[in-house]
Amino acid sequence: MNIHSFNCNLLPSNPSSMAFSTAGIRLFRCYNHHLWRSPSFSKLRPFSELRFFSVKNPRRPTIQAKRREESEAGAVNGEDGSGSVSLLDRGISGERIVPTELHKEATEAYMAYAMSVLLGRALPDVRDGLKPVHRRILFAMHELGLSSRKPFKKCARVVGEVLGKFHPHGDVAVYESLVRMAQDFSLRSPLIQGHGNFGSIDSDPPAAMRYTECRLQALTEAMLLADLDLNTVDFVPNFDSSQQEPSLLPSRIPNLLLNGSSGIAVGMATNIPPHNLGELVDALSVLIHNPEATLQELLESMPAPDFPTGGLIMGNLGILDAYRTGKGRIVIRGKTEIEQFDSKTKRTAIIIKEIPYQTNKATLVEKIAEHVENKNLEGISDIRDESDRSGMRIVIELKRGAEPSVVLNNLYRLTALQSSFNCNMVGILNGQPKLMGLKELLQAFLEFRCSVVERRAQFKLSQAQARQHIVEGIIVGLDNLDEIIQVIRKASSNAMASADLMNKYSLSQKQAEAILDINLRKLTVLERNKFVDEGKSLMEQICKLEELLSSKKQILQLIEQEAIELKNKFATPRRSMLDDDEGGQVDDIDVIPNEEVILAISEKGYVKRMKPNTFAAQGRGTIGKSVGKMRVNDMMSDFLVCHAHDHILYFSDKGIVYSSRAYKIPECTRTAAGTPLIQILSLSDGERITSIIPVGEFVDDQYLVMLTANGYIKKVSLNYFSSIRSTGIIAIQLVPDDELKWVRCCTNDDLIAMASQNGMVILSSGDTIRSLGRNTRGTTAMKLKNGDKMASMDIIPATFRKELDQNVDEYGIWKKGTSGPWLLFVSESGYGKRVPLSSFRLSPLNRVGLIGYKFASEDQLAAVFVVGFSLSEDGESDEHIILVSQSGTINRIKVRDISIQSRYARGVILMRLDHLGKIQSASLISSAVGEPDEDEVVQLLGEIAG
Repeated sequence: MNIHSFNCNLLPSNPSSMAFSTAGIRLFRCYNHHLWRSPSFSKLRPFSELRFFSVKNPRRPTIQAKRREESEAGAVNGEDGSGSVSLLDRGISGERIVPTELHKEATEAYMAYAMSVLLGRALPDVRDGLKPVHRRILFAMHELGLSSRKPFKKCARVVGEVLGKFHPHGDVAVYESLVRMAQDFSLRSPLIQGHGNFGSIDSDPPAAMRYTECRLQALTEAMLLADLDLNTVDFVPNFDSSQQEPSLLPSRIPNLLLNGSSGIAVGMATNIPPHNLGELVDALSVLIHNPEATLQELLESMPAPDFPTGGLIMGNLGILDAYRTGKGRIVIRGKTEIEQFDSKTKRTAIIIKEIPYQTNKATLVEKIAEHVENKNLEGISDIRDESDRSGMRIVIELKRGAEPSVVLNNLYRLTALQSSFNCNMVGILNGQPKLMGLKELLQAFLEFRCSVVERRAQFKLSQAQARQHIVEGIIVGLDNLDEIIQVIRKASSNAMASADLMNKYSLSQKQAEAILDINLRKLTVLERNKFVDEGKSLMEQICKLEELLSSKKQILQLIEQEAIELKNKFATPRRSMLDDDEGGQVDDIDVIPNEEVILAISEKGYVKRMKPNTFAAQGRGTIGKSVGKMRVNDMMSDFLVCHAHDHILYFSDKGIVYSSRAYKIPECTRTAAGTPLIQILSLSDGERITSIIPVGEFVDDQYLVMLTANGYIKKVSLNYFSSIRSTGIIAIQLVPDDELKWVRCCTNDDLIAMASQNGMVILSSGDTIRSLGRNTRGTTAMKLKNGDKMASMDIIPATFRKELDQNVDEYGIWKKGTSGPWLLFVSESGYGKRVPLSSFRLSPLNRVGLIGYKFASEDQLAAVFVVGFSLSEDGESDEHIILVSQSGTINRIKVRDISIQSRYARGVILMRLDHLGKIQSASLISSAVGEPDEDEVVQLLGEIAG
């Protein structure tokens, strides 16, 4: 066959005209940008090109394009001169030209095609929840007698029946639809019972249709096909008008919500989640009893979809949107467990037992392995699929020390172990596609079901009335048996006998025919009584049916009763569980281990996060190791230990507080310079961070105690700092030439130890300090001498205070001794000592205080700590102190190596500072923090800062 191709630009200035011959297949291409911008085409999908195809046929129309200049001459031939495309039909009787606009013809043809796809293929009907192909498969199996109690029959036989009688499309499409209705991982309640290989959740293809067998499920017969022969739905001709097929199936429960549906049409799509049968019936009952029921009342019976593969549904916001508007996003997670498979090494494994709906298990395992290989997933040593016919089991073995929750959150974030189901509840209602919410879907089904029940009752009523009419005639015949026999014997033919009976006993033709057809064995007295009883039973049935048809309430009660019968027989427990975690969003905090970290801040505002085992314990009097290269004229400001998930409160010298998570500080090596705080916080010019407080949880009985350099102290509830904007909030009001230096967490029962640079100490109870608001100055903590300023502050927990209170003398003063807890003093020159806490007494604020340290000339206090919280078996302190010099050198010392002395002693050397400046800051750390490897220790011990 010859193919001719033509290009035509339908601009008004085009002088040529084009006529297309009818030889072969013709291709018409048009690039008319003015035409596409017309209002009619704006409603359609944009096209860059438009092609029309026609097949050679002398009796079919021929397309002709005419020029605007030929309008006058073309009028005789039926042309309107408007640039339109005419349809020319050369028939036997002559020529017939039908002028039509090209864009109108294209619009109508495209809309016809779109509606054909919408109604005939892609979208399910709201009433029975089936697409045409599924409906035809079930009807064909019903016609073949493949009930749940009959033997299986080859799927090829069913596919052939569907293709030959009802569905003129490809056999592959029909077989795939049949297979999906038999898969228990695709449908919540499968409609077909398969025998053989019908595919798997790994997306393994099913066996060929010649090998597999099928039959209907019992649920399908009871739910969709029970009333099909009772004139409940309309039957329409098939594609060649040789058979009749149902336009709908008389579903007893909303199958569209039970098994869901998905499909892509022209310009729209549908994606409806499946639900639990028992919960669906309960929701239907709620709407039957209360047509004005709210969505919340329906959700009490049916809280969420129920997917065939189970899983966890995260939150209900997406569910509410889907049920209210028809569109929503439901987040589903796989169901997992943590098992310990090696008791010696305490190694654990993540066991995946359920995966999200429509997730390929084999692809999921491959993706996890790929992420492990690319080092996107850490902490996984092995992965294997141990699934069998007893259930799903994917084993993910973790490395020693790996945190299962962190690995699991990474799996949620990087793989399909957490996926979303985007609801788009579109269905065919009254011949039109419509987006509907849950209540509207249930109402549409109830209207359809009422119609089915009414038509079924009307059909049964007409049958009962017809039978009642026959029975009445038979009873009349049996009551006048002898006379009727005489009339029949005298009649010359059946027609004459029937006419004589009708005339003599006022019978109808059907009654007379029934009397003539009666057998002799029916003439006994016993048979007559049976007819009488049948007549009474028919009368009762007729009365009930008429009462049913006259009462909408009874129809709804019958609908509910039939639905509850299905629930009692076929309902199964819910598979998908609900989780209160809204949206299932996996944040950075979910994939970062909440392990102990070290934070270091310099005077110039550089911060870095390090692992605790970066620094090994060293002996007293050693040089230590460098915390990293410092900038010019920079020195360490603060050094603390916290957890990665803690909120870090940054207090500046101007009395402003900022907040950020610890893990948001970039992790660095020991020798790195760190990250400028200005990149993490919104600091103003010249503002310095003087104190950082890690907060794991904001609780009601916790307070922050703030101390300024000039000796002002204030206590503020910790809850005031639970929500801090990015630009910071005011923590304390400062007097001129004052700055906020120390902030600590405490409770009312704790003791507060404060020391000045001259070595004066005050111990005060937390309950003596009144709790104030954020925007206040506070009270005077200590009377400072000229030139003296505050040097440090620490908190003594209430548990240790109780021990001290129990060990008092007859005057109520703590008994002196050498046992802990102690106050650990550190001077700027690198000296230090421990003084028993019992050597001090409680005093109110605004006092001079007691001497705690006797300094040499040009030396002053750098820090003071309360130690002895953690004791070893011998009763000594089990803590370490980390000293940081102004040049950035760090030394980690065991507290037990620092001698216990009196309040007036000078102390011992803690850190030699020949050319390293003074002690800039000090911090306590638990001895439980890990040590580095030996090779690293050897390497680091030889390093000296600066």
